[in-house]
Amino acid sequence: MGIPKDIQWIFWDVDVAQLDPEQDKIYILARILEHGRLSDVKWAIQRYGTDQIHDFFKNIGHPDISERTIAFWRAFFKTPGERWQTPAPFRKRSSAPWIN
Repeated sequence: MGIPKDIQWIFWDVDVAQLDPEQDKIYILARILEHGRLSDVKWAIQRYGTDQIHDFFKNIGHPDISERTIAFWRAFFKTPGERWQTPAPFRKRSSAPWIN
């Protein structure tokens, strides 16, 4: 089973037909968890389960994941002190010169 049609908008830069939900799990989770709507996230939870999503944040991480998204999922998993992967340095600040 591939990516549902109503979620495909998140993968605007790739050929969705080529995505394999298992092989490309990290890429798919990063896109959905950072850019997805509630319905998209529900699909990810149903497809991968909360254990795999927790593992994604704790052990894998991804440069597209922002601190704001990490904070949300820390609250969701109730793991404020647990060590998670940190966002890439470019995600910690804005490239816009008027934002520090």
